[in-house]
Amino acid sequence: MARHTGHGSVRFHMKTGAQAPVAWPENVLAFVFRSILGILILLGVNSGAWAQVSVNDVHVTPRATQPTASARTMDAIDPSLKTHTKPMKVDVSMVLVPVTITDPMNRLVTGLDKENFQLFENKEAQELRTFSSEDAPVSIGVIFDMSGSMTSKIERAREAVIQFFKTANPQDEFFLIAFADKPEEVSDFTSSVEDIQGKLVYTVPKGRTALLDAIYLGVSKMRQAKYTKKALLIISDGGDNHSRYTESEIKSTVKEADVMIYAIGIYDHYFPTEEERLGPALLGEISELTGGRAFTIDNPNDLGDVATKIGIELRNQYVLGYRPKNPGHDGKWRKIKVKLIPPKGLPPLRVYAKTGYYAPSE
Repeated sequence: MARHTGHGSVRFHMKTGAQAPVAWPENVLAFVFRSILGILILLGVNSGAWAQVSVNDVHVTPRATQPTASARTMDAIDPSLKTHTKPMKVDVSMVLVPVTITDPMNRLVTGLDKENFQLFENKEAQELRTFSSEDAPVSIGVIFDMSGSMTSKIERAREAVIQFFKTANPQDEFFLIAFADKPEEVSDFTSSVEDIQGKLVYTVPKGRTALLDAIYLGVSKMRQAKYTKKALLIISDGGDNHSRYTESEIKSTVKEADVMIYAIGIYDHYFPTEEERLGPALLGEISELTGGRAFTIDNPNDLGDVATKIGIELRNQYVLGYRPKNPGHDGKWRKIKVKLIPPKGLPPLRVYAKTGYYAPSE
């Protein structure tokens, strides 16, 4: 049976037969620990080696060396604006597909089970090996428009970022890229929401709009992400008019990257330029390629509510995992299709998921 929950979502309760984990007595755990430690000492394992296998380090992925403060401009951080880099490939031993489900009123649908999903790769049905709907930590990049046309909307845009962060998981990590004539990394990866908010205060709108270059820098930055789940949030008021990368190049880039893109487009009723007229379609197409969504608003007062909606959506996704039946390393694009088998009595539901991935070539 369905029931409405807060934040515009619909939840379905499913029974589960899972048993609670067995709790080991503390004296048994202590004995096992002392026994293992004694064996390691006898074998000559030093404290440094022991630290490498400690429980606290199991889930920590070392991040690549960070750029210095003097290198935080687009040209210094990312010379590939002039020369392209190799496409990023996905390890096909396990493919993870985040999925969002909404109803006809654009509300999230939660509480579905593994049996409600079918997944196809290149039209061939795949066996779902893993299924999760938990609030897992996310690596998030905010791509913030600081071009001159944002002057009258900047305060609301800053507030939108703050509202978005209020939905964050305490373990999430964030970075901030601001863009005008060119993108610039304002904040490196951090778990401090206050740090990002503080740096937003000093951003001053001016210049033109290098949106595509900013997306490229954001995707590239995600190579340093700690978590498997990655997302970019774009806040912009128009199309691109100052990038070195083309629209087709950026679409290829986001298809190659395992990063969801969400966008909030703040548009006037009248588009003074061709670039701005094409802006909504551009953000929509880029977002949908990744399994994310683009939201169009014409009132800056709505920014905070939409940002909150996106944040909640990131916390209520299903993650489907499968091992491809054809695991060949051919470097080709593999199309993904997620099909929903909803419980009886529900209205038509919409599925948002990435459209595919590139297999590795070696």
